[in-house]
Amino acid sequence: MKVNLKPPKRHAWMDGLQQGASQVGAVFKGRVTELGGMVLLAFQVLWCSIRPPFRLRNFLTQCEFIGVGSAFLVCLTGAFSGMVFAHQSARAFQIFNATSLVGPTVALTITRELAPVFSALMVTMRAGSAMCTELGTMRVTEQVDALETMAINPIQYLLVPRVLAGLCVLPLLVALFDFAGMAGAYLVAVGFQGISAGTFWLRTQRWLEWPDVAEGLMKGAVFGVVVTMVSCYKGFHASGGAKGVGKATTEAMVACALSIFILDYLLGVLLH
Repeated sequence: MKVNLKPPKRHAWMDGLQQGASQVGAVFKGRVTELGGMVLLAFQVLWCSIRPPFRLRNFLTQCEFIGVGSAFLVCLTGAFSGMVFAHQSARAFQIFNATSLVGPTVALTITRELAPVFSALMVTMRAGSAMCTELGTMRVTEQVDALETMAINPIQYLLVPRVLAGLCVLPLLVALFDFAGMAGAYLVAVGFQGISAGTFWLRTQRWLEWPDVAEGLMKGAVFGVVVTMVSCYKGFHASGGAKGVGKATTEAMVACALSIFILDYLLGVLLH
């Protein structure tokens, strides 16, 4: 009896499927590892933030960089967002002869959703990218190692002021967005759409309540921590020279934007 000792023939599609599964597994493993690293770094930042020395000057510098530097961009974005939303809302409500609802509709949408999300995105594009690039450059040029050589904790010196500044400044930028958005909506609704100013403000005061504003401020605080933590983590662990810094910055911006949208939904569900 003749026995066939040849191994079974493998098909090309099986090799492709195995290779694809390996790549997906590697990507998933990398993302889980990064998430764990961010959580660990967050605990280290929290621990260092309650231990002396407290670097007030670094904190105020970061507040000025994140808050004052982003104020004009947030105001401009808020004003045009309110104008666009008021224009589209007025056109829609004219069909049902309910233009008096433009004010409260714009107010609720801006305070709950648009202000925290757009403010966080503006800070991500301006301050988050700068943080990641700066920390990444310090890492690849061994400036972080130099701080450790001088017995200075780089997490306490570099990361804690940035994260605390994001926590404190983002709610203020959200409030600024609220003001600019309502001003832009008032200009379009009253100045161009012919809605009564008294009706606009009375309906807004009737339907807009403090919990709506507080929801946006809470989201802003959470987004501020997330944006600064992700940007600092990517920059702090950058490697590979200038190319690695650019790659880390790109990954940080994508991760921040996705985190903002995902957390916006989750927080909206939890708060309601």
